[in-house]
Amino acid sequence: MGFDKLYSQYEKEHPNIKIKATNIDTGDNALTDWQTKQAAGSGLPDVQAVEEGWLSKVMQVSDQFNDLKDYGASKIDSRWVDWKLKQATDKDGRVIGYGTDIGPEGLCYNSKLFAAAGLPSDRDGVAKLFGGDSATWADYFKVGEQYKAKTGKAFYDQSGFLWNAMVNQQPEGYYTKDGKLNIEDNADLKALWSQLAGGAAAGLSSNQTQWDWGKGKAFTDGSFATFVCPGWMLGVVQGQVKAGGGDASTGWDFADVFPGGAANWGGSFLTVPKQSKHPKEAADLAAWLTTAESQVATFQAAGTFPSVTAAQSDPGVTGQSDLTKFFNGAPIGEILANRAKGVVAQYKGPDDSVIQSQVFGPSVQELDSKKKNGDEAWADAMKLLNQLVVNK
Repeated sequence: MGFDKLYSQYEKEHPNIKIKATNIDTGDNALTDWQTKQAAGSGLPDVQAVEEGWLSKVMQVSDQFNDLKDYGASKIDSRWVDWKLKQATDKDGRVIGYGTDIGPEGLCYNSKLFAAAGLPSDRDGVAKLFGGDSATWADYFKVGEQYKAKTGKAFYDQSGFLWNAMVNQQPEGYYTKDGKLNIEDNADLKALWSQLAGGAAAGLSSNQTQWDWGKGKAFTDGSFATFVCPGWMLGVVQGQVKAGGGDASTGWDFADVFPGGAANWGGSFLTVPKQSKHPKEAADLAAWLTTAESQVATFQAAGTFPSVTAAQSDPGVTGQSDLTKFFNGAPIGEILANRAKGVVAQYKGPDDSVIQSQVFGPSVQELDSKKKNGDEAWADAMKLLNQLVVNK
């Protein structure tokens, strides 16, 4: 989350405070860790980070978290974009979380691979290639087919992240706004699934393993040429390229365009569980980690785009950094600010993250491996949905 250097700074400024950070490798594992300790009634940290995808689960037991208004939240509630604060406000008006980042999405692409395929490789040209402000998923797959025909190679790493973006772009995703499941008879989702299945059938997916990518080698060996990138993913790309033995010369860039329009993937919150024995100190730390200054620092460290409005226009976000240098001088902060326009908070139901990873995850793999066609994979997902998720 880009906090490590901030912890040290906070300890220097508050010599009576010692921060022991626990970093968990994936969002699913972090959810399991929270659920286990929440159910046990002990073991949670003083400050619990909560990912957007499982915030709804947390809201079901919001009374087990401190109301941050008791620790000064009302004095700082204007720092965030409106919808971020609303996400962390329960039905009784209690604010249980301070927003960290939001996840507006742009398109990462490999300029060297694009050039070799005879496609535009500069950022403006790439944005126009995909349709600019009117970019659609049909445009994206069409360009992918052109790339495949020219190179014989896959266009994107795997279908799961594309599917996640497609769902997040809808006014209502896996749940309706009033909390009802919204999948089996959802014509819009089925149509998008058909597009996704068509891309996989055409060989546009590299069938990579999510969060692995061959220990980063797939980012350096030409296995795929595009990658969906919310702000926080930019740091992941940089890390994977380095892990795969590459550097800025590998050719990755970042374009101000996204198929289907504005999309938000992720973003987190800092909460203070009632299990905490130091709620005031924890709330103070959470508030400090979400100041404009701190969010500028986390952006520079990890590409996490600020949910605090003052930070979004700060030179530390809009200017140059190690991350912008890696992405060929791309004005990352400016691009993400533009991609954030039109983003709204989609309601995430209690099993949203389960549906994404455990219901559609296996079916996406069936598409990418070409073991099942679109209709078959959708049917398998619906079977898993009814096994894993209570349809209430």
